[in-house]
Amino acid sequence: MKFSIAILEGDGVGPEIINEAVLLLKTVAKQYGHTFQFDYGQIGGVAVDEVGTPLPDKTIELCKRSDAILLGAVGGPRWDQEPAERRPETGLLKLRKTLGVFANIRPVKVYPLLLEISPLKADRVKNVDFVIVRELTGGIYFGTPRERKQGVNGLEVVDTLVYSEKEIERIIRKAFELAKQRRNKLTSVDKANVLESSRVWREVANRLSHEYPEVELNHMLVDNAAMQLIKNPAQFDVIVTENMFGDILSDEASVITGSIGMLPSASIGEGSGPGLYEPIHGSAPDIAGENVVNPIGTFSSVALMLKHSLGLHQEAKEVEAAIETILKEGFRTKDIAMSWENPLTTSQIGTAVREALQCRQIDNELVTFYARCR
Repeated sequence: MKFSIAILEGDGVGPEIINEAVLLLKTVAKQYGHTFQFDYGQIGGVAVDEVGTPLPDKTIELCKRSDAILLGAVGGPRWDQEPAERRPETGLLKLRKTLGVFANIRPVKVYPLLLEISPLKADRVKNVDFVIVRELTGGIYFGTPRERKQGVNGLEVVDTLVYSEKEIERIIRKAFELAKQRRNKLTSVDKANVLESSRVWREVANRLSHEYPEVELNHMLVDNAAMQLIKNPAQFDVIVTENMFGDILSDEASVITGSIGMLPSASIGEGSGPGLYEPIHGSAPDIAGENVVNPIGTFSSVALMLKHSLGLHQEAKEVEAAIETILKEGFRTKDIAMSWENPLTTSQIGTAVREALQCRQIDNELVTFYARCR
C-alpha cells in the first residue's frame, strides 16, 4: 500500500515528537511492505514567523491532497500578544474547519503498570478505558457574532454558541457507532438545565437512540460529568459532547493517566477526506529542545492514523502492542517515571518502541524485550 502523509511539525516540542513518529512510520512501512510519502508543511507560530499567517495556503493544499495529517503542536507564549488572526491556535481551528474534521476522538486508557503515577488512587483508576468524542467544528468556538462593543455599562463582549441539528446529529451518530464497537454504553454530556442548545442536543440523542437499541444511552450534566471523571472514571465507555465542554473534559480526563503526554487524538470527518492526528499535550515550550518530552501520545496518534485513515488495523495493533511492551520493560520518560527510576530521553523511547515493533513474534504474542536504549 502507498500513502501520502502530511507532516506538520508546528511549535515547541512538535519537531522532536514528529521526528520520532516519522521514524516509527518508516519502521512500520519496512515491516509490512508499505510506502509512506512524507510531505512537510508549516502551521502555527513558526508559520507566523516565516510567512505572516498561522495557516498558509500551501499547507491547506498539502493537507487536502494527503491521505492523513500528523501534527506536532502549535502555540506558545511567544505569540500570545499577536492579534487573533495571527494566533497559532487560529490556524489550527481554521484547518479543522477547512478539512471538515468534526469528530475529535480522544481515548483515555490507564495502563496497569502506570496506576501509581495517577494523582487518583489506584483502585479508582484501575480498568479505566473510555473514549471522549468531542464535536470539533461548531459551537461557541466558531459562532458569530463575536465582538467587543461599548455599552451603557462600559465594554461588552459577545461570543455566540451556534449548532444546527445536522451538526449535532452527525457527531452523536459517530459516538453511537463507536460505542457499538466497544461496550455498548454512551454517555451524552450537556447543560440541558440551562442552555437551549443542550436541550436540542438531548432531543437529537434520544431520537437517534432508537436506531441503536443495543447501545445504552444516558445523559449527564457537564458539571456532574466533571465530578464523575474524578470520582468514578471506570464507569464510562464512550462520552459525547459539544466543542467547549469536550475541550475542558478531555483535558481533565488526561490527568487520570498521570501524564498528558500519554494521550493521542484523532480528528475525522465524513467520507474519504484526510484525518488529523496529534497528541493532546500542546507545544510545551518550557522543555522544547531538551529531548525529554514523552512521545507516547504521538505514537498512539500514529496508531489511530493507521487504523482510521489508512485502514491498516493490524499495523495499528502492533504499534499499540510495542508501546505496551516498552512500558512493561520499565522504560519511562521523566513525566511517568517514579522517583527511583531512571528516566529516558524522547529519542531513547522512540528507539525502544521501534525495536519492540521489530521483535514481535509471528503468533502475535508479546516477546520478552531485551533491547537496550541507545
